[in-house]
This record gives sequence, C-alpha cells and structure tokens, in this order.
Amino acid sequence: MKIHNTLTRKTEEFVPIEKNKIKMYVCGPTVYDYMHIGNARPLVVFDTFRRYVRYRGYDITYVVNFTDVDDKIIKKSIEENISTKEVTDRYIAAFMEDANDLNLDEANTIHPRATEVMDDIIEFVSELIKKGAAYEADGDVYFRVEKANNYGKLSGKNVEDLVHGASNRLDNKEASKKESPVDFALWKKTKIDGEVSWDSPWGAGRPGWHIECSTMNKKILGETIDIHAGGEDLEFPHHENEIAQSETLNEKTFANYWMHNGMIQVDGTKMSKSLGNFFTLHDIKKEYDLMVIRFWLLTTNYRQPINFTREIIEGAKNSLDRINNAVFRLEDLVENASENELFDDEQNLLNELIDFENKFIEVMDDDLNTADAITVLFELVKFANTKVSSENSKKLIKSVLDKILELEEVLGIENRQKVNAEVDEAKILDFIEQRNAAKKEKDFAKADAIRDQLKEMGVAIKDTREGVKWELI
Repeated sequence: MKIHNTLTRKTEEFVPIEKNKIKMYVCGPTVYDYMHIGNARPLVVFDTFRRYVRYRGYDITYVVNFTDVDDKIIKKSIEENISTKEVTDRYIAAFMEDANDLNLDEANTIHPRATEVMDDIIEFVSELIKKGAAYEADGDVYFRVEKANNYGKLSGKNVEDLVHGASNRLDNKEASKKESPVDFALWKKTKIDGEVSWDSPWGAGRPGWHIECSTMNKKILGETIDIHAGGEDLEFPHHENEIAQSETLNEKTFANYWMHNGMIQVDGTKMSKSLGNFFTLHDIKKEYDLMVIRFWLLTTNYRQPINFTREIIEGAKNSLDRINNAVFRLEDLVENASENELFDDEQNLLNELIDFENKFIEVMDDDLNTADAITVLFELVKFANTKVSSENSKKLIKSVLDKILELEEVLGIENRQKVNAEVDEAKILDFIEQRNAAKKEKDFAKADAIRDQLKEMGVAIKDTREGVKWELI
C-alpha cells in the first residue's frame, strides 16, 4: 500500500511502526458551530482510509479530536450568555448526528477534548520551558522557533521569509513580548473577567491551539505515530507547529506519514462566509441524504480540490441511486431464487468477482484512489445488472450481492433509499420480447418507442451478439 507523504512530497510504500498496527490522528473540528462541507471532507476521506486498512488486515487506533477551547467558542458563549461547555456540548452533539448521517465509524473512533487534557498541556509547556525551547512573557508562553530542528520542513516555508511576513502583521504590544515574530503561543493569559481559564505556573489562562493536538497525540498514541492527517489548510501553521513543539520536546519523529486532503470549492470559488457560498451539513441534509455527500466526496482524488454545485450533487445522487437499485434488485432475486447450488456455467462468473476485487485493491492501494475504486464498483454493478437474473442460482446471485456490499462497506456506502423500486424484471423482459418482435417485423418505430419507454422506467438496453442486455440507469 502506498501513501502520498506530504512531508517528503513523494508517494511512498507504507510501513507501520508495528507490524499490522496503525496509530492515526486526524485533526477534528473546533466545536463552535455546525459542521460545513469543508469539515466533512477530511472526516469522510480518512474514515474511508481507516475502513480500507482494516479491510486489508490492519488493527488501527483512530483519533479525531475536538477543539473545545478557542476564541470563537468564547465569543459565542459571551454572545449567548452561556458557558463554553454548553456551546461545545451543543455542537459536539450536532457533530455526532452529522457523523452518523455520513456513516462515519464512530464506534471505533476516539474523540478527546482539549479541556480533558489540561494538566498534560501544562506539563508539556513546562517541559519545553525547562529545555529552553519556550519562554514566559507577562503571563503568555511562546515557543522559540529557532530551537526547532528544520522548521518549515512540512510546509516548505523559509524561516527568514516567515520572519519578514510576521513582522508586518504584529501589533506593538505583541511584538514587544516575542523574542522573534515567528514564535507562537503555547499558553495565553486570560484577558477578560469571567473568561474560561485554568490555573498554571504562569497565571490564569488557556492553551494555544497547536499545543492541544500535540498533547492529545502524545497522551493517547505516544511520542511517534504512523499517520497524522487533516486538510491542506492545516499544513501551516498548525501542523508545522505541532512538529516543532513535539519533536523538540520528545527528540523523536512526531509522525512518519502526513496525509492532507484538498479544499472544497463552491461553483469554482473558494468557500467563504464572506462570499455567501458557505454551506453547513445541517442545511444540506434538509435537501439531500448525507450519504450522497459522502459518495460525492469520494468521486475525486482526495488530494485534489473538489467542486460543489447543485448539478454535481444531483449527478452524485443519480449515480448512487444506480448502485442502490442494483443492490435492491439483487436482494429481491436472492429472496425469490430457489436453486442453491451453482449451475455448470456459473463458475466463470464467480471468477470475475475475484477480478473485480483485485482491481479494487490495486487502485485503493495506490494512495487511496477512491475515484477509480468507485469506477470498479460501477463496473461490478453493470456486471450484476447484465449478467445476473432470476434464471441464475441463489449461490451466484448472493455471491455478487455480497461482493458489492463488501466493497461498499470499505467505502462507507450504505444503501438507504429504494429508488425505482417499481421496476419489475418480468415486465422489463416482456418489453424486450415485444421490441424483438417489432424489429423482426421491421416495425422500427414501435421498437424505438419501447426502448424509450424502458428508458423512462430507468432501464437501458443494448443489442449485443449474445442478445439484448439491460441495466438500470
């Protein structure tokens, strides 16, 4: 299995620290609002990665954190005159609802909260100060970037350029506190009465964002993990700073592989609240099943940008309906089939199932190529629609159904909505016979009319040397 490692900018063979075991950390949301479609992409992509490696025989420990102390959370608590915990509890509950609708495997996900590891954060910061890699300034604590080994190695940024850029952004008060403009906050002094805070050796305050993830990572997974993942917008400064503080303290590699997903665009434009093209899952699911959103997110290479438009989502819905129809049709065939054992000519069809699975593994092993994996799934669906009928044995029908369901499970796809359930195979075959008769009598107008009628039923037909084949569309 190969992974594109952001750290090396190369697609590399994945070798875990411990054989057949993976420790993986994915940066989760800051819980001050409903999840938007940008939040959904890393959650879906890396949940699919987790499902795939488990399918390939790995035991994976999978962590997605909640950032539950942050300026935005504090601002909302003040605006609504409620505690920060009431804010975060509300949106964590909303997250779990959306996660269920996206079919994320929450039963096997560890969700630490930053507020649950505050003692560990304070200890982490204290140890950095002892090592001379951090310093206190009027109640704030900053990390000395100059103490980090090869700072910028993940993002490819140059420290001198960063110093120049940061110098232009700092106000006089902040600049006077920092030894260098690029030094970043590990601990923030409480500035407002009543603001949520914790006691520390440097006074009342709260942690900076970057130190939270480093601490949760270390506490749950250890000093070196296999994979750290998140959106590409987190490469700098968040992930770069995680590496700096973790590797400076532990003197070990923080993560062996870094995976980053591309961003979501809306009608070809960057998604932004200021542009009015910002969509939450809470709003989207009023119109679409979030399984459609999951399916759509997997139709593009995870490292590439993906475009969100109504036309594209409608297309994804129609494609998912096609898969659903194939599954529901096979379920009906299995229920009504009588012969349990394979017929003499069915072994070759079973062998084709092995080919589909091998092709699926081949593309998924290539840096989680879900786009091509979905293509394989559609080829399998076409196989089911054209080569499996009520004339086949129950064993063959069930084998094809089980293989589709197995590959769907790897992708996290559920068959939730029975669409075009009124389609009746006997009726389809009767129409095909009528069309064959019309063609034999050279009544091509009637034959074309029957083809159009089948199309309205959601059925496509194709004339082949072996006869007429049909499939649901």
